Amino acid sequence: MLPFNEEERLSQLALTLIDGVGPKMSRILFSHFGSASAVFQASLKELKAINGMGEQRARACKAASVQQWAARELAYVQKHEIELLFFTDPNYPSRLKQCDDAPMLLYYKGQAVLNAAKMVAVVGTRKNTDYGLRMTEQLVEDLRNQEDLVIVSGLAFGIDAAAHKKCCQLKMPTVGVVAHGLNKMYPSSHQHLAKEMLEQGGGLLSEFPSGTAPDKQNFPLRNRIVAGISDVTVVAESDEKGGAMITAYVAASYNREVAAFPGRTIDSKSSGPNKLIQKNIASLISSGQDLADIMNWSTARPSKKQQQSLFQELSEDEQILITALEGVESIQTDDLMLATGLSTSKIGALLLQLEMIGLVKALPGKRFRMA
Repeated sequence: MLPFNEEERLSQLALTLIDGVGPKMSRILFSHFGSASAVFQASLKELKAINGMGEQRARACKAASVQQWAARELAYVQKHEIELLFFTDPNYPSRLKQCDDAPMLLYYKGQAVLNAAKMVAVVGTRKNTDYGLRMTEQLVEDLRNQEDLVIVSGLAFGIDAAAHKKCCQLKMPTVGVVAHGLNKMYPSSHQHLAKEMLEQGGGLLSEFPSGTAPDKQNFPLRNRIVAGISDVTVVAESDEKGGAMITAYVAASYNREVAAFPGRTIDSKSSGPNKLIQKNIASLISSGQDLADIMNWSTARPSKKQQQSLFQELSEDEQILITALEGVESIQTDDLMLATGLSTSKIGALLLQLEMIGLVKALPGKRFRMA
């Protein structure tokens, strides 16, 4: 018998390979039984009793082929130094974990920190114009001096590749999220780029086991990860339809920030960003500085001495709010209302004041934390 940790890791992998059992049902099973190994130790009757499982899914859990596949995959990732990130692991992307449809398991190769302080997705058309290329490269250039920042994209032709390549030139960490297993690279012509990204401290990320082909249905799934692990998604250039626009809409559904470069109304490759801006889904930007301003990354953090001085000048309500913020990593305004007993309008005004003096930082998704 395997030691518990190895048995659990094998079971975690197997849990994501069960035919007909997706991320949501996997979470339900894991939560109900308390561990991945306990799911496979459960009887057929116990599995069928879970709401939504049914006979077919329950029997799929008991199939020997699932464990055999998991064992082969575990051997493969260990041989090729691929890290398995189960959603309970500390290195699993914390932003992605907040999304209901987040995968239970990720395959990761590289050194870039997936929980960096600033995660920026840069996406766009595969058939970019010179304008889109310039905007993408300038954006990355403008962000190069931001501390603890990682650029994320999908390693596709066009804007994705431009963002990754510029990061490599500037020795900035960049993560490529792919729609296939990490045993290959698609497009194959990007093998050298992927290697360079790894050499420059970046990474490659996938939710798919080795041998998974880059099938059409995998790309929207890839796009949700790009959006989910990022604080903000920037659409550099795109038609009104396409993967970049899907990523932007998914990011908005996750309550993440979306930004876009505007373009001429007669340019089809700018119709996507223009539409996002017109519908107030995306903020209009013309530079990385604009993005930093939107994300409040430009505000200098006050020194400890300055903070102590500011604390002494706070009103009673401001002190109450600060006390609530100090006890959490980040919090939404509704939760602040419950924690403090202050009205929503009062909290909004207080947060704005505290942000202006540098004590509080606004985050995507209407969340706040101490600066």
